[in-house]
Amino acid sequence: MQEPEAHRIQTPATLQLTTMLNPVMSKLVGKRVVLASASPRRREILNNVGLRFEIVPSWFKETLDKSAFEMPYEYAKETAKEKALEVAKRMHLKHLKTPDIVIGADTVVSIDNDILEKPIDKKDAYRMLSRLSNKEHSVFTGVAIIQCCSGKENQLETKIIDFYEETKVKFADLSEELLWDYIHSGEPMDKAGGYGIQALGGMLVESVHGDFLNVVGFPLHHFCKKLAEIYNPPTCQGTKIHYVPTVQVSSGGPANHLGNGMAEEEFDSNQTVEFQASCPPGQTIQDNVSETGMDLHHNQAMASVSNESNVEFLHKVMGLIDGFKASQVLFTASKLKVFDMLSTSNGLEASDLAQKLEASVDGMERLLDACVSLGLLEKTSGTSQLYNNTTLAKMHLVTGGEYSLQGYISHSNNLIWPLFAHLDSAVKEGTNQYLRAFGIKSDELFQDSFYSSSKGTLNFMSAMHSISRLTGKDILKAFDLSPFKTACDLGGCTGALAYELVNIYQDVMVTVFDLPQVLEKVKSFQPQGQNLSRVSFKEGDFFKDDIPQVKLYILSRILQDWKEDKIDLLLSRLSQICKPGCGLLLAEMILYDRKTKSSRAVLQSLNMLVQTEGRERSGSEYRKLLQKHGFADVHIKPTGNLLDVILCIKQ
Repeated sequence: MQEPEAHRIQTPATLQLTTMLNPVMSKLVGKRVVLASASPRRREILNNVGLRFEIVPSWFKETLDKSAFEMPYEYAKETAKEKALEVAKRMHLKHLKTPDIVIGADTVVSIDNDILEKPIDKKDAYRMLSRLSNKEHSVFTGVAIIQCCSGKENQLETKIIDFYEETKVKFADLSEELLWDYIHSGEPMDKAGGYGIQALGGMLVESVHGDFLNVVGFPLHHFCKKLAEIYNPPTCQGTKIHYVPTVQVSSGGPANHLGNGMAEEEFDSNQTVEFQASCPPGQTIQDNVSETGMDLHHNQAMASVSNESNVEFLHKVMGLIDGFKASQVLFTASKLKVFDMLSTSNGLEASDLAQKLEASVDGMERLLDACVSLGLLEKTSGTSQLYNNTTLAKMHLVTGGEYSLQGYISHSNNLIWPLFAHLDSAVKEGTNQYLRAFGIKSDELFQDSFYSSSKGTLNFMSAMHSISRLTGKDILKAFDLSPFKTACDLGGCTGALAYELVNIYQDVMVTVFDLPQVLEKVKSFQPQGQNLSRVSFKEGDFFKDDIPQVKLYILSRILQDWKEDKIDLLLSRLSQICKPGCGLLLAEMILYDRKTKSSRAVLQSLNMLVQTEGRERSGSEYRKLLQKHGFADVHIKPTGNLLDVILCIKQ
């Protein structure tokens, strides 16, 4: 069934952009691409086209004399170039990691050829916005693309390509009340020109002529065109080329991680494979490499496999190589609300879903078939091929379900996936990778817009709520907790575990102890139709604030987050306030002593490395840790669920 013309998301402009990007992406795979900016807006714009990159904020001080430039865009281009060059030189000399490409950008707001900086105070913001009121102004973004390599005697060699984009923005006639309401919101204070069009500042704008993303902070379309000019592959016949195989590498930064035609053989991502390629009429060398060169390598590899165990191992390795594709199928289907849409019907065709979700029919059909192959959806045979959720998908993949994992799926896609893109750096450095992945330090996470926004905090809490709902019963039934009449769930987040505890034990009172910014949003997760009187919430930081005195303390997925000094501090504080006979219940993934029984626990330990610099531990490690702080009678029990349980008693 052909998709109705009105519902096609592949507009001519989109198709043109896709055409430009296809050869570009294959050229950039395996290269170290660096964004010399900590701007979350530029990061998001580049993420959305699947560009893999790392973030290294520039240290260049923006002190260029604006009066030395005849036009504002010249200043923007020069600043962008200096930003990118500073990063390229620093990485080459100090980090000993010469990038292949560094992208620098600088956005300025200009009216009557005057450049408007960020306001220094509210009065300055009022001056700027009053000047823009009922007038048209220009937003210029200068972009520099620096191509780098190591020359003779390890000297950095660069090639600079720069350009600028201009967008005209017309403000409405702003009333005094609207001006001051916007200024008092605080948004103007860190924005050039005193406004951000992608947020509240959008209500000030009457019209935009040109690239909207340029006003947000990065001219994506012009950038893609420029990349296509740089990396557009030749179409001549019989040309000798250098081809970098399209393998998944971890040198890139946060992205939406779309597949790039993975080759079916392992290659060194830094190796250049050289061979002769001949282009049939109408094909580029890029096309021909994909269809002939890679097949040749694959066939040679398969021919060398001579026994069943090798074949089995090869398939296992290929499964690991392609693993990211399967996870992205789940992430994408969840993000597009495919499971939610199917939950409200008795089955839909691919064309119906494509229309409802404003997607291409072909793309939607491929995504749905991938979900079927992974056991997430069912597909009927016959003339009308309908897609439906499987029984387990209805339980775990539909938003709002009692045991829905949607919160954790979103958290994994938005946070964990970008962090894992820097696993190599985490392994080398032994530190978390927030700065590379998101341009912020881990201790700034709750202060940054990434989590300080209401939406960000709710997304994080939803992820934790998903796991607690799924594992709660098994955690709390692993041991008989009836002797403990009072309990405190430290870092209990939404209270999911606390509510489960009072359901199982009818005479227990539970306090959830967590940070203020978490507890102010717990109402969104309170269960309906349940007596909530035996669950209370107390704000505090368990490292420094007074912890309630109870008979049982619960730490679910807490110790995994911290280094040894923080764990010692927390357990020491609990040991001091616990009276003999008080219990401590831990819910964690146990590595077991040989670290071979649970691959999920081993992978989770890597996950904690890129996230928090914490780690998972074996049973004997937990036992020694707890006994060190005066907790005895340590019992460890696997639950068969995602988390294992440890119960110990204070001596």
